[in-house]
Formats: sequence, structure tokens, C-alpha cells
Amino acid sequence: MKDKVLLVVFLSFSIYFFLDDLYFKSVRGYINETLLNMGISHNISYLIFGIPLFLGVLLLNEPKDFFKSLGLNAPFLKGIGFSMFCTVPMFVGFSFLFTLNKELSLNEFLISGIAAAFFEELYFRGFLFGFVFRFTRLGFFLSIILGAILFAIIHLYQSQELITLVGIFLTTFIAAIIFAWVYVEWEFNIWVPIGLHFFMNLSWMLFSVSDNALGDIYANSFRIISIVLIFVFTIIYKKRNKQPFYITKKNMWFKKPIQIK
Repeated sequence: MKDKVLLVVFLSFSIYFFLDDLYFKSVRGYINETLLNMGISHNISYLIFGIPLFLGVLLLNEPKDFFKSLGLNAPFLKGIGFSMFCTVPMFVGFSFLFTLNKELSLNEFLISGIAAAFFEELYFRGFLFGFVFRFTRLGFFLSIILGAILFAIIHLYQSQELITLVGIFLTTFIAAIIFAWVYVEWEFNIWVPIGLHFFMNLSWMLFSVSDNALGDIYANSFRIISIVLIFVFTIIYKKRNKQPFYITKKNMWFKKPIQIK
């Protein structure tokens, strides 16, 4: 079973990744000619290009378990509420440090806010990382490393300067690991990383913080505070509910497959 999971996940994600890279913009442009709304066209295109991943999910699970296997059936309000609370320092801090972005458009909100948060987390964390970590013997590090690298690479379009590119790569690489960790520890609730991704992006857009994911030392100071809150309140949540941590030193490399509750 584990070999089948790895094969299906690898092939499904490879097909998605390369088709997306080659044809996403053209398909989005074609849809936009009809809808005349780039934000909606972007989201629809993201959904269309996810078909190989959805087929992969169906090959590995019963249709009735489709949403459960991706974490979509998990408590929505719990995930969004936790995410909103942890990112409050970014909104408050940015409101003092940066000016309000009065040029924020609906298209930018739909593309950099909704689509980036929902589809990137669903595809990279829910499918690529989640299926490998849950259904094979590979541990956390071996399950996340490929997805974290790819996740960082797709954000390198944001700059042409070498130092900035290195910063963007490291920032998004670390973000991928944190989002994967919190996804697991919140009982595979995909709405937690989706919410964190969304509110972090929204705070970046709502205020004129930076035109890339790196930001400056002031912006990152408040981002670090939010990250600390993510870890602290996740630990509190686990202890309060008397739940053991899924990710420990013992399963960083290999482990037993995890059963879905």
C-alpha cells in the first residue's frame, strides 16, 4: 500500500505541477475572456488544474472519504478562529508601521488571498505532504522536504536579486514546514494552515508591507511573534486535550502509517 501511495502521489502531483507551469496562464486568460474577472478566473483555473490531484485522492481512498482524507471535513471555525487569533500581532503591528494599502483590489484579494491560501495548502499540505505522511512509513522530514522545496521555488518569481531570492526561498521553505506541522498537530485540520496562510497574506496586502514574501526586519518581527503564538497555543491545545504530539524525534524519518479518525 505504501508503494502505491508514493507512486500515485508522485505521478499525480508531477502531472499537476507541470501542466500548471505550462498552461495555467493561458487557461486563466481564456476563462477571463468570458468572465471578465481575473480573480475568479484564477480560482477556477486553480481548481481545474487540481483534477490530477483529485483523481489521485480517489485512487487511494473511497469516494466517501474524499474530503476527510484532505482534512476538509475538519472543524472550519476552529481552524479559522485559531489562525485569526495567532495573526492578530501582524495586523496590529503593521497598522502602526505601514500605511494602509488603498490600492488593494478585489482581484488581488482573490488571487493572493483566497486562491494562494486555499489551493496551495490543499495541494501542497493536504495532498503532497499529507498523503505521504499519513499513509506511508515516511516520517515528517522525509514527507515534507520535497513539498517544502517546491513551495519555496514557486515563490521565486517575486524578485530578481540574489540575496532577496535566497531570503524568499528560506522564508517560504520554513513556512511550508510550519504549516505542515500545524496541520498535523491540529488533527489534520486543513483549515488551520489555510487560515494562517490567508491571514498572513491578508495582513501583507492590507498594509503596504512589501512586494515580496521576505519583507523587512520590522515586518518579520511581528511575523515571528505570530509564529511563536502558533507554537505556544498548539502546545497548550494538545496538553489541555491530553493529546500526544504526532510529530516527535522518533518519527522524523520513519513511522507507522496514521489512521484517519
